[in-house]
Amino acid sequence: MSQTAEALRRSFVEGREPDSDEPEMESSLHYDQLALLVSTLEWHWRGRDDFFVGANLSVYFRRDQSSRRELRGPDFFVVRDVERRPRRSWTVWLEGGRYPDLIIELLSDETARTDRTLKKTLYETVFRTPEYFWFSPETGELCGFGLVEGHYRRIAADARGHLPSGVLGLALGVLDGLLRFYDDTGALVPTLQEAVLRERALFEQERALFEQEQARADRLAAQLRALGVDPAP
Repeated sequence: MSQTAEALRRSFVEGREPDSDEPEMESSLHYDQLALLVSTLEWHWRGRDDFFVGANLSVYFRRDQSSRRELRGPDFFVVRDVERRPRRSWTVWLEGGRYPDLIIELLSDETARTDRTLKKTLYETVFRTPEYFWFSPETGELCGFGLVEGHYRRIAADARGHLPSGVLGLALGVLDGLLRFYDDTGALVPTLQEAVLRERALFEQERALFEQEQARADRLAAQLRALGVDPAP
């Protein structure tokens, strides 16, 4: 349930972190995509404590924002060089004036026009967010912008067709209809589940090689014994 204007105003006056006031995601496809981005990046940066990842979380940047709710919070955003801890929302004046360093909006029929126009202008001129991307889970459309001399410029794809992000030190690309992160070698940044499956596959591969070598050694030993040679050292 949305907060009342009075509840927001009281939080602002008392210097408390207000609750987020964002609507539900448009579809299960959008929710799954958002969860994938969050879980992948948090696993990739699991050894760090200097970042915050927001998912469908309100960003409060005006103390009178209780009366103007036409612009919702980003679907996904990252703030670098801040304390990694849970937050109920991102309140700029309680965070030392920090705005998101990277924002990703997930397009839908209802939000696409706003994401491409009003929100893009807001992130460029007010938030001054260094990197802004949008992605459509339904069509696969991916577009990115970097802040250059105060204005957004389109981020060009690299040789692999990925959009590089200086903020993340990673690149963004589409795989099987989903937005994914890639490292500087072009390798897919795995989720925890994918990392576990990869390690398991490597273990099984190494075990199979060991068993093949053991079988070969056993056959050689049997041949030596047949010739009257003791294979024991």
